[in-house]
Amino acid sequence: MRGNPVPLGFVFRSRAKEEKAPADKAPVTDSKQTRDPQAKKGRPTPKRSEAQSQRRSVANTPVTRKDASKRQRDERRVQMERQRQALAGGDERYLPARDKGPVRKFARDHVDARFNVAEFFLPMAVIILALSLVKTTQLQNIALLLWLVVIVLIVLDSILSGFRLRKRLNERFPDQNKKGAVAYALMRSLQMRRFRLPKAQVKRGERP
Repeated sequence: MRGNPVPLGFVFRSRAKEEKAPADKAPVTDSKQTRDPQAKKGRPTPKRSEAQSQRRSVANTPVTRKDASKRQRDERRVQMERQRQALAGGDERYLPARDKGPVRKFARDHVDARFNVAEFFLPMAVIILALSLVKTTQLQNIALLLWLVVIVLIVLDSILSGFRLRKRLNERFPDQNKKGAVAYALMRSLQMRRFRLPKAQVKRGERP
């Protein structure tokens, strides 16, 4: 008894499926796994929050009292060296608080740009003292008179200089704090020009 004939198309389709099946079941390798940077480093890359917490833990590591005092001494030494260089060169960034600001700089320049009677007080005092030590009544009287003249000249010159400085500060810095600037300038005028700190930045007769 003969069975029903099998269509040729069905046979070809079955063979095609059998040949395709092994190819579909082949293992698929992920290219990302072969290029995974974590595999090269051997450890996972930390997250940003974890890295920040690690840096904080390092920064907050307790130090001994000896290390802390040594660090403070080093910082103080560096700060003092910067201030010394700033006093010599006039660098505003590292000047002490009493010398900072445009008002104080203008007050210094006002004093340094003129001759001040007070800056000659020390050499004149030495001369007067030497005259007073001489056992001569006439020279002692001259020394006493010179003391009076020097003191009067210093007072008058300081009053005139302070008045001019206050007027110019009000014109130049009307909205800034000028408290103590005149006294600061008068104290500077008592020092000889070469010994003033910060160093003079203007020449004699130069208008600041």
